[in-house]
Amino acid sequence: MSLSIFEIVVLPNGDVALQRSNEKDEPLIRISFSDEVQMFLMDAKMDVAKVMIDAGIDLFEELGDEHLQVDEGGQETKPPRVLH
Repeated sequence: MSLSIFEIVVLPNGDVALQRSNEKDEPLIRISFSDEVQMFLMDAKMDVAKVMIDAGIDLFEELGDEHLQVDEGGQETKPPRVLH
């Protein structure tokens, strides 16, 4: 299994993004702040984005744990996700 290293970067358009450090493809997460919010946050924009990304990763892990099931053969399975 290969190890992925992630980085938080500021994109040329000012969005903050989470991406794999060895790839320059589409970011995994992109956060866009309005001009009004950017003026309010000033230098704290990156700090707020880091907290938002961290919270999203925590929730993602929780969702994975909640939906983990064990089938009759003892294999861990996850039911299909439904987006409403």
